[in-house]
This record gives sequence, C-alpha cells and structure tokens, in this order.
Amino acid sequence: MYGERPSRLGGGTVLWTVTPDAGAAGAAGAVAGETRVLPDGCMDLIWYDAAPGGGPGGFLVAGPDTRAHVVPGFAGSALIGLRFAPGTGPSVLGVPAHELRDQRVPFDALRPAREVRWLAERVAAAPDPGAALEAAARPCAPADPLGRLVPAALARGRSVADVAAAAGLSERQLHRRALDLFGYGPKTLARVLRMRHALRLARGGEPFAGVAALAGYADQAHLSREVRALAGVPLSQLVRRP
Repeated sequence: MYGERPSRLGGGTVLWTVTPDAGAAGAAGAVAGETRVLPDGCMDLIWYDAAPGGGPGGFLVAGPDTRAHVVPGFAGSALIGLRFAPGTGPSVLGVPAHELRDQRVPFDALRPAREVRWLAERVAAAPDPGAALEAAARPCAPADPLGRLVPAALARGRSVADVAAAAGLSERQLHRRALDLFGYGPKTLARVLRMRHALRLARGGEPFAGVAALAGYADQAHLSREVRALAGVPLSQLVRRP
C-alpha cells in the first residue's frame, strides 16, 4: 500500500511509504508486483527494511529518469522514500544529478559505508522511521536557485532561450547547469514536465484532445508519441492505473 505527504524538509520534497499488505496471500504481499515509475525530474533517497531474498535492509538512491523505470517489488518489505523536487536532490545527496541518470545505486556508493550503516540502524530503530529519515537528510550544500527557476519557467511554457536569458546565461551554460541539477538538459526536462501535466489533466477527466491542447502539444498524435516515448505505454493505460 502506497501513501505520501509533503515532507517537513519543505522545498517540494515528498515523503512516501510503501507497506506490505497483510491481507495479501503469501509473504510477498502487495509490494511484490512490478511498479512503473515515470520520469519526473526528481531524485529519491529510499530506505528498505529488508532486501529481496531476506537480506538486511539499507538505502538506495534513485537518479532522475529519462524514461519509465520498471521496478520489481521488494517482497514483504516496507519502503520509505524522500522524493526531492527537481533541482534539489544534488544539494542533499552531494552528487551531480547527471551522474545518477537512469540509475539506482546503493547509498554507500556515494557516502562512507559506516555513515550509511549508522543511518540505516537509526531509521530502523525509530518509532517514526519517516521522521528519522527526514531528520538525517539535510542539505550538504546550498541549493542552486536555478533548481526552482528553471522547472517553474518551463512548466509555464517558456522556451529554453527565454529561460536562459532570464537566468543571465547562454543556452549552453544553462544546459551544463541543468545537467548537474536535473540530470538532463532543459529541453528534456520540459518534455518530462509536460507529460506529467498531461497525465494530471487526463486523470482529471479531460478528453485526450483537450489534454493535448492544454498541455501544449501540437495535436493528439504528438501527445501519444511523447507519452509512449517517455512512459513506454499509451496514455490510456496510465490513466487506468490506480
């Protein structure tokens, strides 16, 4: 079972949880199935209380995706994650976003193993593991103001040239900064944000032709091509998904 809430860290960070369904048959529970994670420009720090096969728990870091990532379930495991808003993850995780693009890596590949073990033990022993994770996930560097400016401007339909000019940068300079912050350039980020907007509209009941117009696609065929390219499945399948 999945749930989420705004994190106490602020800045658009979300705390999400997945808990095994005690009513499901067998030890696998509801977490055992595959999950299609769509690109969103975010990075996640994920704690799990038991690894597949019964191993000890630990941490994973999910980098920003350029395409849908199909995740196998962690049978019987509880998962807690912090989803950092686009552009904010690098200041907490201490690594440029492009180094983790389309990857899932153990947290101890980025931080000293001793530090990560201590953090895992602290979260596992806490009465509220989510609060313990929030308390530990503090920025290790100041946030880059472009992390907020760029997604907000692109979401409003501003062109990359306009965003670069507003930031006082050339388009090439903006591209380099975007790689560090988001894992990919501003044009890819704009495609991802537009798809997420289209999905919200479609799940809200807007007909697909209206979705295409409101989200800024050339037509419904353009919408369909973009969703398939980024999500790997048709928009109709995403709308039916719980």
